[in-house]
Amino acid sequence: MAVDYTVIVVYLVGMLAMGWWGMRRARSKSEFLVAGRRLGPAMYSGTMAAIVLGGASTIGGVGLGYRYGLSGAWMVFTIGLGLLALSVFFSARIARLKVYTVSEMLDLRYGGRAGVISGVVMWAYTLMLGVTSTIAYATIFDVLLDMNRTLAIVLGGSIVVAYSTLGGMWSITLTDMVQFVVKTIGVLLLLLPIAVVKAGGFGEMKAKLPTSYFDPLGIGGETIFTYVLIYTFGMLIGQDIWQRVFTARNDTTARWGGTVAGTYCLAYALAGAVIGTAAKVLYPNLANADDAFATIVKDELPVGVRGLVLAAALAAVMSTSSGALIACATVANNDIWSRLRGRTSSGDHDEVRGNRAFILVMGVAVIGTAIALNNVVEALTVAYNLLVGGLLVPILGGLLWKRGTAQGALASVIVGGLAVIGLMAGYGILANEPVYYGLLASLVVYVAVSLATPATDTAVLEAWRDRLAGRGEVLEPVPAPR
Repeated sequence: MAVDYTVIVVYLVGMLAMGWWGMRRARSKSEFLVAGRRLGPAMYSGTMAAIVLGGASTIGGVGLGYRYGLSGAWMVFTIGLGLLALSVFFSARIARLKVYTVSEMLDLRYGGRAGVISGVVMWAYTLMLGVTSTIAYATIFDVLLDMNRTLAIVLGGSIVVAYSTLGGMWSITLTDMVQFVVKTIGVLLLLLPIAVVKAGGFGEMKAKLPTSYFDPLGIGGETIFTYVLIYTFGMLIGQDIWQRVFTARNDTTARWGGTVAGTYCLAYALAGAVIGTAAKVLYPNLANADDAFATIVKDELPVGVRGLVLAAALAAVMSTSSGALIACATVANNDIWSRLRGRTSSGDHDEVRGNRAFILVMGVAVIGTAIALNNVVEALTVAYNLLVGGLLVPILGGLLWKRGTAQGALASVIVGGLAVIGLMAGYGILANEPVYYGLLASLVVYVAVSLATPATDTAVLEAWRDRLAGRGEVLEPVPAPR
């Protein structure tokens, strides 16, 4: 195990070094929050794939494969579909807006009235997303070091908070590129073929498992529909995803770079399901399906390779965790705190220092919440139900329907969010009904209130169209050379 430990330690030290290097580049708000909006196609694709493929996609994806077979790929597959839809249909327009948050987009489109409330909903989503990723450290460090759960969460979370606080989006981008390479090698190139070989090949797998394990729809049509509703649509509107779109150098990078990342997600989804299916052959009686990843890594991989694959799992968790953390801090500072105080920025240096402080504070909050919670699935479900039920309609409505109004958007956020919360209390957190009915209520209210209120002011719509077309952009300060 000494070799495995060395691989992990080198990886973690490398993450901190990337954070220190990123700090030297993050000298303006734009550099700190969106990497100066100048990522090229290769780096943009790698970082976008890294953020959407986290612990749930890796450990959870293998677990679904263990439970359902190849159809267990659907959860991660729908994430890939959402990223493809975002990249092809919306990313170019989003990138041209030159904003920092989803709530700023809503203010531009509707005239500045939805920011705080939509910011609170988005903040709750990003916080819970960060929590679910941070909880996953316990699983990985338990396999590696037999470490106490709380200590594992504090160790993994502290490393992410450290490099994110130091360099902001530049540090996160650099570390995500490393994490993307490590995940590709560890999961796709090493664990996948080794797992299939250890299970005796596909012929042996088919002989030992029920035919339902090889049915593409075996997980169930209703489950697939729910995944599409939550994850595919969730990819279209999440602050963590949009903040990566904002880093693109231009329209082409946002569109084609995201398309490459989405295609990669589809391959990653199938790989996770196949690994889980192989684990079912090797370990048919695991008490918890989510233990399949850790078990096959611990028992079947040779020394050194095991350390690299565990580093890949850490990479998956850290990429999502850091992306959720900077999104949470950006929303908390720009959409909630600054608006409630009625404060404008007093200087670019102060902006960087303020956002750095918010990342640190939100990081501590994420770690503390992760220690207090146990159920990752419930936390993730709450996050996406709030996001989709509260914000999907006003965001897509603003992009696609010019008759939508600020009053309609605000009513949609409030009714959709409250409906989801109430329905989760009534039906249960893991039930499908809360997001179904909450989304329907949000849509009905948005359309009805928009049609019943005066159309958005022509000047607001004209300014909105100018920003969508890449005109009337706000010039961002360029840091002075050192």
